[in-house]
Amino acid sequence: MNRSLRIAIADDESDMQEYYRTILPILGHVVVAVAETGQELVAKCREQHPDLVIADIKMPGIDGIDAAAQIYRDSPIPVILVSAYHNEDFIRRAEENHILCYLVKPIKQADLEPAIAIVMRRFEQFQALRKESADMKQALEDRKIIEKAKGLLMKKASLGEAEAFRRLQKLASEQNRKLVEIARMLLTAEEAFQQPEPRQRPV
Repeated sequence: MNRSLRIAIADDESDMQEYYRTILPILGHVVVAVAETGQELVAKCREQHPDLVIADIKMPGIDGIDAAAQIYRDSPIPVILVSAYHNEDFIRRAEENHILCYLVKPIKQADLEPAIAIVMRRFEQFQALRKESADMKQALEDRKIIEKAKGLLMKKASLGEAEAFRRLQKLASEQNRKLVEIARMLLTAEEAFQQPEPRQRPV
């Protein structure tokens, strides 16, 4: 990948911190935050909003997996987790917390460079699917509202389906609003008219 990334790193070993500070600029990236604990990593990510996080799992306080989960809840950011050894429990927890890559030390440039490229590609694909899913859900909700408003017009104005839809489109065009906004306004007005009048107490 050619894009320069702003990267936050976390490791309680000074030699690993220095390694990242040296190797990441060689790969064309910028180290924007260095943390020694999970809590510090979470705080620095909130301040810096990095494009990528590279974190050791074993750190004082909360570990890298729990820190990654907190960071993801704040704002989805891709994370590469690093460990001194292969551990099935770590891998399971990592998968459950949206971790896209797991590397085992020692980390070589030949390992890190493709790992960063793969993680960013996976993250972009994941975000696109996430947005598509949200857009699809919203589109279905909007369609339900429009259909309901169309049915209301058909009933109240004795219109056919096509004519009722054209009436909605005309209103949306005249008021420079989205079709679903006009539909909501009609349904809200109908609900207001259906509200029972308060009973008057006898004098």
